[in-house]
Order: sequence, then C-alpha cells, then structure tokens
Amino acid sequence: MADLILTTFNWVPDMPRGYVRDLRVRWAMEEAGLPYRVESVPFDARGAEHFAHQPFGQVPWLTDGDVSIFESGAILMHLGQRSESLMPTDPQGRSTAMEWLFAALNSVEMASVPWSIFVFSGVTDEAAGRKLLDGFLHARLTHMEPILAGREWLAGTFSVADIVMADVLRLVDRFDGLAAHPACRDYVARATARPAFIKAHADQMAHFAAAD
Repeated sequence: MADLILTTFNWVPDMPRGYVRDLRVRWAMEEAGLPYRVESVPFDARGAEHFAHQPFGQVPWLTDGDVSIFESGAILMHLGQRSESLMPTDPQGRSTAMEWLFAALNSVEMASVPWSIFVFSGVTDEAAGRKLLDGFLHARLTHMEPILAGREWLAGTFSVADIVMADVLRLVDRFDGLAAHPACRDYVARATARPAFIKAHADQMAHFAAAD
C-alpha cells in the first residue's frame, strides 16, 4: 500500500484555522486508521508545481503512490475505496453515502459558504444580498432538519458523507446559524465529538500555529 501524503498550506491567518479543508482529509484518514504524513506548500508563494497539483492554487491535495488528487470530496471518495469505515460496501449504502456527499457539497455548501462570508464581513441583515442568502440557507437547513432528526448518520453508518456534511454545517454553526435547527446542531455535535475529528482538528491547529 502506497504512502498517503496530504499537502496543505504551511500557514493561514487565524480566521480560517480549524476550517481549512485538509481537515476533512485528516479526519477521514484518522477514522480509517490509514497512515499518512503531511507536507506543506507556501501560503504566499504558489508556484507552478502547486498549480500542477491543484489548478486553482488551493489546498488540499492527496498523493497516493502515483496518483495525485485534489478537491476534498474527490479525495474522500478515493479514500472510501480503502476502508469500510469510510464507505459502506453494499450497493445501496454506497450509493446513499455518495449522494449525500455530493448533496453536502452541491446543495448545502453552496448556500453555507457565501452566507458565512456575508456574516463574517459584517453585512447587515437589511442588505439585499444578505436577505437572499439568509433565505437560501434557511431553505436548505429546513430540508435537512427532518432528515437529521430521523437518523444518526446519513448512510446508516458513519461515512465520508458525514465528514463533509458535518464540516459544512459546522461552519454555519460557527456563526450561530443552526440556532433554529436543533437536529442539525445535534448532528454536528455528534460528529465533532468523534475522537478522529478531535485529533484531526488539533493537528491542523498545531500545524498552522507552528509557522507563527
């Protein structure tokens, strides 16, 4: 089995620490007990080699032998092939995990990220753009609430779908956006209480702090 190498920035500002998406990959590998090491690229000097691995100059990417793969969702699907603790093996369970992983990225995160940026930037509730994003996010959370009230994990057992969905909702919760959605908030609490998340989060924080 090839060594897994996770590449992330050597440093980021305080605000995104604990939320940079290499956390999702760390979390998955901790859940699966997969050995890996972390390498760094400069935050403020993104060169040709960086763009060769990640065409948008972002992080993370994963190197698995001769394979280099970017985008956290794609990386998690790749890791899901390595461990039953990340992806169910039965066809229905596997399909359910994959559909919810994509739903987290395409249906929920597309609402949560712009909303979070507006909130962090101090855009008032009265601003037209903010009102649209409030409504968009509320609609997504309203649909998620009964789903998460009725199940512990999205695909029956914990999977890569929960890593992505919990991380997406965790950003909303950071700005108290789950106050009216207790099942969503409880789901985030369950996921982030897992030892693998706690270790992955602590490791990311320590990684960036080491460069201060």
